[in-house]
Amino acid sequence: MTSPRYDGAQGTVPADDTADAVVFRNVRPFGTESPVDLTVVDGRFTDHPAPAAARVVDGGGRVALPTLVNAHVHPDKTTWGGPWVSRRPAQGIADYSEQDAELFRSQDRTVAERALGLMSHAVTRGTRAMRAHADVAPAYGLACVEGLAAVRQQLRHSLDAEIVAFPQHGVIRTPGTAELLEEAARTGTIDMIGGIDPIDFDHALDEQLDLIFRLADRHALGVDLHLHDRGDAGTAALRAVIDRTRALSLQGRVTVSHVFCLLDLDERELDAIAAELGLADIALTTVAPSPSRVLPIARLREHGVRVGLGTDGVRDAWSPFGNGDMLHRTHQLGRVTGARTDDELERCYHVGAHDGADVLGLPRVDFTAGSPADFVLVHGECLPQIVVDTPPPDLVVRGGRVVARDGEPVDATEQSLP
Repeated sequence: MTSPRYDGAQGTVPADDTADAVVFRNVRPFGTESPVDLTVVDGRFTDHPAPAAARVVDGGGRVALPTLVNAHVHPDKTTWGGPWVSRRPAQGIADYSEQDAELFRSQDRTVAERALGLMSHAVTRGTRAMRAHADVAPAYGLACVEGLAAVRQQLRHSLDAEIVAFPQHGVIRTPGTAELLEEAARTGTIDMIGGIDPIDFDHALDEQLDLIFRLADRHALGVDLHLHDRGDAGTAALRAVIDRTRALSLQGRVTVSHVFCLLDLDERELDAIAAELGLADIALTTVAPSPSRVLPIARLREHGVRVGLGTDGVRDAWSPFGNGDMLHRTHQLGRVTGARTDDELERCYHVGAHDGADVLGLPRVDFTAGSPADFVLVHGECLPQIVVDTPPPDLVVRGGRVVARDGEPVDATEQSLP
């Protein structure tokens, strides 16, 4: 479920000698010219002096950056770390979904095994949190939900993961899916109920949305709806989501992903619907697939709309591409939006870090007293250069503890060591 908003007041008390304290010496937050020392006490930055017993990590002048948030990913579908899979042509969601099921049946490794490889890799590349969509359909039962839940538990020391029960094959068009969504909600394993294109794919706008919003309301879950529909079908579905969010007082707990229909609107229409989304506190996510399908993030933010960035599927039946690396995705966001100036490139990183945290209801990492000590140390000249060159981090830190070093995970039993 969406975490409470962070008020920034924690972590500012003086440290004593019993606290878990680390000083990260000689680092450059956000690529500042002058290195500083960052003191972490009990997992948060503090502006008080470190206790005498604090451990010291020499940053060597590296750039310190917030770890990133993958606001939209499908780790249950991945073939990451396995043999090459040859993909066939596909036409439309139904065809891709059937190929998903074929791939699922053909894999020797379980969902948990495949997802663990990808999610662990994401941690080593600087991902602190993700919203993971798990397919729910008769073809899988709840195997994908259960697999991701197992990985979430295994990586709990290094990664926050929300799980969405996602009806990729349709809620209404595929009999048995609604019952599986209900079962997933009852288990307490999931954080959100998903949906998909209620008009053009499921052909059941009111029936689908009534069902998923009813489940969310009954089980105190969020909603995350895939909306690829363009034109009038997309905007009709989006307005229906806004209406149900207001009616059930689910403000702050609903997300719509992709939302390509917004790209079909003129400026006046976009501003009008963005204002409604902002008032309803409905978040959006984009995976920045191309210049013609990336959301107008800056315009949406003017209306208070939270917009997160994600990787979508990674080496699955839909595409052979992807690496689960959110720094690469901030680079891609820059490419497809034509980012050129330093400010524009920096903004791409902040979408992946700060805006993603906002969508998942997590505290932002800004290196001030009280913010979580979730960051990477990376060799680089400045943040814009890092977005362009995407160097791998040397250290990944979660709550002041090193969770990955030189591209390799650090075992949970060793995470107390600098």
